[in-house]
Parts: sequence; structure tokens; C-alpha cells
Amino acid sequence: MNIIIAVIIFSFIIIFHELGHFLLAKKNGICVEEFCLGLGPTIIGKQFGETFYSLKLFPFGGACMMRGEDEASDDAGAFNNKSVLARISVVFAGPFFNFILAFLLSLILIGMVGSDIPVLSDVEENSPAYEAGLRAGDEITRIDGARIHNFREISYYLLLENQDQPFEVEYKRSGKTEESTVTPQYDEETGSYRIGVRSSGYMKLDPIKTIQYSFYEVRCQIKITVLSLKQLVTGQLGLNEISGPVGIVSVIGDTYDQARSFGFLIILESMLNMTILLSANLGVMNLLPIPALDGGRLVFLIIEGIRGKAMDSEKEGKIHYAGLLFLLGLMILIMVKDIRTLLISFLQ
Repeated sequence: MNIIIAVIIFSFIIIFHELGHFLLAKKNGICVEEFCLGLGPTIIGKQFGETFYSLKLFPFGGACMMRGEDEASDDAGAFNNKSVLARISVVFAGPFFNFILAFLLSLILIGMVGSDIPVLSDVEENSPAYEAGLRAGDEITRIDGARIHNFREISYYLLLENQDQPFEVEYKRSGKTEESTVTPQYDEETGSYRIGVRSSGYMKLDPIKTIQYSFYEVRCQIKITVLSLKQLVTGQLGLNEISGPVGIVSVIGDTYDQARSFGFLIILESMLNMTILLSANLGVMNLLPIPALDGGRLVFLIIEGIRGKAMDSEKEGKIHYAGLLFLLGLMILIMVKDIRTLLISFLQ
């Protein structure tokens, strides 16, 4: 059951990503030769107009294959014969649709359970927050000048941006804005830095605020992904902290197992949370300026727009191929690590 749920979530996210490429390709008069879900041999498919729609054997991945995308073509409907702006819109649409999906699912989730607005339910006595003057009922609005909208952002800030350094906090009390400085304290029991505050939990919102906080939710997930990538580049995170498809399936399975004893609604909320995170993550990852990814293709298109001349297609193809080999190698390393972790966990 866990694997089935994971496959459904992955498939849904990927098909929405490819739908972005597909719709913008059609909008710009580009011929889409095949639109498929999955990779490998075709299980089933049907031709509708100029496009062959198919389901492949392996459920991970998908593609929107456009005429003239990777080779020269004289066809007026070929991808490479369209304007730079048209091609940029088609390439960018995939990651952008992942953000749209994350937003739509956030609307559903926040409409159901509300949002974790950063209002404090409790401040531990003698904690860093208490010493800084924070009290129950205060609403934290900014940390080090950055606006926050979710209580989780406090934890993410301590985990990904700042651990033991003092930081400025802005909060509201009885409608009045106050400021203070908080110095996080290391907690040996949890093995992390904390300031000693607790959330008031999820609060139900009116329709307008539900829309507003759905945007904030997507923004929060994008920010987490970017900060995690920053830590990866700077060496603060290693490969052991990264999960590939195998690891993600395991996490989805664990989340499902923990939620199912609480009933269908909790399962739905947990899976929505997971899908929002993965969709926003995929959107950000695809925009990285790495050859073979959408972000890498965007870099070449932007350079073409500035130069007024496309790079030699053969050279560009070799660069994208090198990028693909790099990504495949990285995926294999992460997959081996995930399988090894699962085996160790199983044997214990």
C-alpha cells in the first residue's frame, strides 16, 4: 500500500509538471509528438491528433517530447524554430506548474485545518525567549528582519540559517510592535538549538486569508528547499542527509503508517503535506542551472536572447548529455545510500 501511495503521489506531481510544458507548447504552436507518464517500454498508448499519449512500464518520470527539441527540423511547429521567449515560456512552465500544484493543494489543506500562525501558546520560564521578554500570546512577525508567516519558520531558521548566534525578533503584543534579541540555547536532549517557545497550533482562516496563507505555504516550502541546497553547496549537509526516490518512498510509507491509526482525514492531511513539499521541491530543483534540467536549458535560452544567436546545437547537446550523466550518477549514489539505510534499519 505504501508503494502504491508513493507511486500515485510521484505520478501526480510529474504529470502536472509535464502538463505545464505541454500546454505552453500547444499555446505556442509547437508540435508535441508524445506525452507520457513513466519511463521505459510503452504499456499502453493512443494517438490523438499529432500527439501520442502513453503510459510507460516504470512509474517514475514522464516526458513531453516536442518536435525539434533536440535536433534540427524544418517544420514550422518545431521547438527550435520558435522565438526565444516562446521557448523560455515552454521550459519554465514545467517548474512553474509545480508551484501552482503546491498552491492548489495548500488551498485544500489550509481550508481543512488552517495554518500555524506564529502566535505563542507558551514561553518556558528561564528560556532564551523568556529572558528576551517574549510571552504567551505574542505573535512573532519578523526574524532578523525577514517576515515570517508560519510558526515552522522559527524552527527552520534555527536549523538551516542560525543556530547559536543572537538574532533580532519582532513581535506584536496587544496590537503594539515590540523588538528584542534572542540567543538560542543548545538542548542536549534534542541535540538542537532552541529558544523555548510553543505554537498555538493550527488556526482556521476565512476564505481570503486561506488564499493568502496558501501563497505563504508555497513560499515557505520554496525557502526551505533553497536553504537546504545552500547548506549542501557549503558542505553543511552531506549526501547522507539527501533522499532519492527510494528514501522518499520510505518517508511516505512511514508517514502513512503513523497517520492511519488516526483515521482518513489525518492520512489525507499528511499526504497533502508531503505532496506540497515534493511538488515545491521539484519546482526548485528543476530550475537549478544544471545542464539537462529545465534550469540549464533556460540558461542557454537566456544567453541566446542576449547574444541574438543560438549556441551550436551539437555543443549544447554534449553539455546537456554531460549534465544528464552527472545527474544519473548522483541519483545512483543516493539510491545506493537509501537502500543501505533501509537494510540497516530492517536488520535492526
